Amino acid sequence: MKMKLTGLTALVTGSTKGIGKAIAYELASEGVHVIINGRKASDVKTIVADIKATFPTTAPQSAPYDLSQPEALNRLTTQFPKVDLLINNLGIFKPTDYYEINDDDWLHFFHVNVLISNSLARFYLPKMLDTNFGRIVFIASEEALMPSGEMAHYSMTKTMQLSLAKTLATQTKGSRVTVNTVLPGPSLTDGVTSMLKDLYGEQELTFEEMETLFMEDHRPASLIQRFIPPAEIGRLVTFVCSPLASSFSGSVIRADGGMIPTIF
Repeated sequence: MKMKLTGLTALVTGSTKGIGKAIAYELASEGVHVIINGRKASDVKTIVADIKATFPTTAPQSAPYDLSQPEALNRLTTQFPKVDLLINNLGIFKPTDYYEINDDDWLHFFHVNVLISNSLARFYLPKMLDTNFGRIVFIASEEALMPSGEMAHYSMTKTMQLSLAKTLATQTKGSRVTVNTVLPGPSLTDGVTSMLKDLYGEQELTFEEMETLFMEDHRPASLIQRFIPPAEIGRLVTFVCSPLASSFSGSVIRADGGMIPTIF
């Protein structure tokens, strides 16, 4: 299916690895000029070069900025004053006992996972409304609606993203701009791979055995009982960004592997 996105420009925050990287590649496969963001200039340069080689009709660009720094955020918006698609993917997570999370940790997670996305949305949304087209997509998590208890600070920020996205969506009424949240379930990112090794590395298990144990011990509600490949999330986000998905607005679009109970 062609998504009618050719020639648009997308900023994908945190796009040098994991879900953000997968989103960037899927958008580029549809002819989108993606802006790759990450803290390490070398990582950004590598991804930009690979996307250009893989999708030569597109013009990927580099945004090697640590967006947790205010001056970096200003430099990014100065360099890219207008985008058609904003994918607020940047986020941090860390399994932590609740009583070991101090106030600085709470504030740091709030800043990185919520305030940066809010600053970008506040900057780009009026410009989208001026041209009467745009997409803002927040990448949340099943933790937003079904906290596991393993990382309360992360879960809190993901719930806040749902509220923020809905509030922003109310600002787009009657326009061709939409704001939505995509809610992935447990996904097979580099961070998750490292987490599995931390949890089970001493047991000399295969990845498949670690995956099975993790699902049994920590995500028993998952109906698929496996991690989701980031490319699946990338394809879903690409569809949500397209003109073909114009009826989605203020929505929470779940790709959670059936973890969250549905109330009819």
